[in-house]
Amino acid sequence: MATYLESERLTLRPFTATDADLLIELDSDPAVTRYLTGGAPTPPEEVRDLVIPSILSGYDRWDHDLGLFAAHEKHGGAFIGWFCLRPLRSGPREKAELGYRLRQAAWGRGYATEASQALLAKGFTELGIRTVWADTMTVNRSSRNVMEKLGMTLAETIPTPDDMMAVEGSEHGGVRYVITKKQWKRRKA
Repeated sequence: MATYLESERLTLRPFTATDADLLIELDSDPAVTRYLTGGAPTPPEEVRDLVIPSILSGYDRWDHDLGLFAAHEKHGGAFIGWFCLRPLRSGPREKAELGYRLRQAAWGRGYATEASQALLAKGFTELGIRTVWADTMTVNRSSRNVMEKLGMTLAETIPTPDDMMAVEGSEHGGVRYVITKKQWKRRKA
């Protein structure tokens, strides 16, 4: 499989139709889905019938430059989760969302920051992106820490989607962090 991006310890590659089991395993861990579904697993048939086709159609829509990418350790090849850098379906391409979901075994090792830094660099220097945002729940301190390490700043609070109202901490809503190309360049100088 072709490599999309490499960081010091990770390789990111486009997902394929044969990757459903990786996503099923990732989304079956209640700790991983705690702030998404309250810990409920994503049903395997949903991953196979809806998630994978949606990911693959995203590559077509964005010409493989932007999208959702499987992340593996360079040494040993272990799947650690996924990262995304993608515009809204109906939005301008110069604005993109940054996201990530990692297996518990990968938590606390700096992988989220490392791969996200590499994605920001690629987006701002090669892909014409001017603004990147990331959303998380207000109570998800670990994800917020990653965003802050990247130089992203808190831009606004956002309401909790109706389908997430049963998730622990949903009453506090969510937060959106943003970084512009100009801000990113200043940090690199």
